Amino acid sequence: MGAVTVVGSFVLDHAWAVERFPRVGETTIALGFATAVGGKGFNQAVAALRLGARTRFIGAIGHDHLGEAGKQFARDEGLDCAWETHPTLPTAAASIMIDSSGANLIAVALGANGALSADLVRSALAAGEPPDVLLAQLEANLDATRAALTAARREGALTMLNPAPLNVRLDRSLLALADLLTPNEGEFQLLLALLFGIELAPDYFRSSDVLLNQWCRATGVATVVITLGAEGVFVSHDPDDPRGDARPFYRIAASPVATIDTTGAGDAFSGALAARLAEGRPDAFRDAVEFASRAAALSTEARGCAPSMPTAAQLKARFG
Repeated sequence: MGAVTVVGSFVLDHAWAVERFPRVGETTIALGFATAVGGKGFNQAVAALRLGARTRFIGAIGHDHLGEAGKQFARDEGLDCAWETHPTLPTAAASIMIDSSGANLIAVALGANGALSADLVRSALAAGEPPDVLLAQLEANLDATRAALTAARREGALTMLNPAPLNVRLDRSLLALADLLTPNEGEFQLLLALLFGIELAPDYFRSSDVLLNQWCRATGVATVVITLGAEGVFVSHDPDDPRGDARPFYRIAASPVATIDTTGAGDAFSGALAARLAEGRPDAFRDAVEFASRAAALSTEARGCAPSMPTAAQLKARFG
């Protein structure tokens, strides 16, 4: 088993199932309601843990019942956590609507995540097992994210950045700290516009692979993996280091599943990819991407975020 450290967000999700999303000013009757632990960082940590990685999560919560719910879930999972508790700030909370097709609309109040301190991150990293892979997102304080990526790179870990949700404070110097980038199609479009002034059409991901690869190379990140939902995944490597792959760029089709909730699928992908890469077993990067794609697909067959992250046994039973 490899070691993965995830630095990022914890959020308590409040989710409504609806037949369709309401129009502006319209009130509709929900089909159901549930609360569950989530947050991009926490989801990714749970995914990596359930798929076999020795996993540690570093994040911030408030001194409230939402934060206690996160602590209890982590204890039940056996997830090692370094929590920074902020007595004057609330634990982050999200409002999620999922329609009958599994699509979602999400609003999140980041609360304590925005105050996660760089000092806490540095001390937690120094006190814990050196990770093989460090995974971060943009849903927590960017100073803490920068500190995490910098420290991990100094120790020789593979640094992964899931640029979600796209934060307008993201700059090229932070992006340059990532060895691997895992945006979805919308995040990649926003990132190119924000940092490089490249405006892409809404359906840009249906362009030729050659053109899509050129846009990925514009980021300067050695490996970019764009998750495209039902259209699969696009992978782009620095041609001088294709990470064992036969080709420097390619697509992988999505696995067929009976989707009921896509919330957290991208987190399942990033967490699974980190877990697989931390093992150091795949001869080619493509093997790890296919593994992560199956994990993301399977997560859409269950509702919720962290609770929907699949286990290694579930993945093996479904896909062999």
